[in-house]
Amino acid sequence: MMSTSEDRAVRPGTPPDTAPRPEHTEESVGVLVSRASQQLSQLVREEMQLAQAEMVRKGKQFGIGGGLFGGAGVVAFLALEALVVTVIAALALVLPVWASALIVTGALLVLAGILALTGKKEIGRASPPTPQEAIAGVKADVAEVREKAHR
Repeated sequence: MMSTSEDRAVRPGTPPDTAPRPEHTEESVGVLVSRASQQLSQLVREEMQLAQAEMVRKGKQFGIGGGLFGGAGVVAFLALEALVVTVIAALALVLPVWASALIVTGALLVLAGILALTGKKEIGRASPPTPQEAIAGVKADVAEVREKAHR
């Protein structure tokens, strides 16, 4: 018949059991390091994917802003052409033709201004050209790893 620790506590003179009894199964350091390495690799891959997605989004915003600036340049060029036509019309006829040409020129310049401001706003929204969200995520991950390492 095998004795248990309760039996020994009841029976005086029985030597205590000196063999360590595992309370729960513990994984070896090698397994833990391997798992941490795999998790770190997965985390780095996911952060790189986040950075790539963020850079694609910002690239699109830069493209839209640049296109709007380009559009503003084209419209401003058309406004200059219209201004030339206005001057010619002003010299050729006294009022009706050049007045209408001047109104068109003014409208084109207003449109160019709106396009330029909208383009500037889009480029401002895409700045700075770094993946800020991914960087913040990596910093948070590093802080969490450090916190857990010090426990």
